[in-house]
Amino acid sequence: MFPNLDPKKMQAVMKQLGMSQEEVPSSKVIIEKEDGNNLIIKNPRVVMIKIRGEESFQITGDIEKSKKENFSEQDINILMQKTNCTAKEARNALEETGDLAEAILKLS
Repeated sequence: MFPNLDPKKMQAVMKQLGMSQEEVPSSKVIIEKEDGNNLIIKNPRVVMIKIRGEESFQITGDIEKSKKENFSEQDINILMQKTNCTAKEARNALEETGDLAEAILKLS
């Protein structure tokens, strides 16, 4: 925007425009998406920007996607009983298929 402006002058210009920014100390940011999955941002740099009473956030960092587990411990136990698999194998099959019946077929 103003590449040759020193930071103090930039802050003064931003203040005149009704803008301010503030770094928000953070160790991790989790964004819960509407589909139930999460975006996890590790080592984030979070900046809160205020413009005329409106707040917005700029987040940078290392993104890790996380799928929501939509199965229960009971599902894992049923899968282990029906297929003689380990808990880890049951979890992996459920995560891969997303469905108990499909997971049973996959491990049978």
